[in-house]
Amino acid sequence: MRGWATRAPLLPALIFMIAVTQLPFVATLVISFFDWNSLYPDARKFAGFANYGEVLGDSDLRRSVWTTILLTVAVVLVSLVLGLLLALLLDRRFRGRGIVRTLLIAPFLVVPVAAALLWKHVLYNPEYGLFNGLLHYVGGPQPDWISDTPLLAIQAALVWQWTPFMMLILLAGLQSRDQEQIEAARVDGASDWQIFRHLTLPHLRRYLELGALLGSIYIVQNFDAVFTITSGG
Repeated sequence: MRGWATRAPLLPALIFMIAVTQLPFVATLVISFFDWNSLYPDARKFAGFANYGEVLGDSDLRRSVWTTILLTVAVVLVSLVLGLLLALLLDRRFRGRGIVRTLLIAPFLVVPVAAALLWKHVLYNPEYGLFNGLLHYVGGPQPDWISDTPLLAIQAALVWQWTPFMMLILLAGLQSRDQEQIEAARVDGASDWQIFRHLTLPHLRRYLELGALLGSIYIVQNFDAVFTITSGG
């Protein structure tokens, strides 16, 4: 009885979550087995797995899924590595650390569409973009970044925007370490690399998994950067 008394306040939230997320999912799953034109709702009929066969047989869809997987995996992995390096930097004490932390967090606070426009016009533009301006200064080529390497262009923009998110998660993990354990390892003669490998990295495992999970959820459904930078191309 006491257990139900503690869980009862959570029931409204649980019911709301099921009604908002699970019921639409079940309805969508059921509809996927029907040949159903919304313009003629009374003309629906059961189609079995025919819809799935038609979708999976589409070469354009398979290519889009593969591109999405490449985009998500690359952005998440690179963002995690860069976020870890920046978190290790900010975990140290140095003059101006607060200013540097604010500047590093700033990209994540930019509206996604604004960030995509920034990369498209300020950095990638082949005529007046910053990248081609720097290449022109050193006598390098003048590529059209978006047309020549569209996937890499989107990945770079998303890495720039998501690295601060990973950095914040990993920085929280670094600051939750047991400092007495680290000091004991130093007294025993452990090097910085040994401390990182055997103490810090295992401690950060749950934070790395959390960052990878949240990053994958959001990046796999990213639309702003793809449409704004390449217009869907």
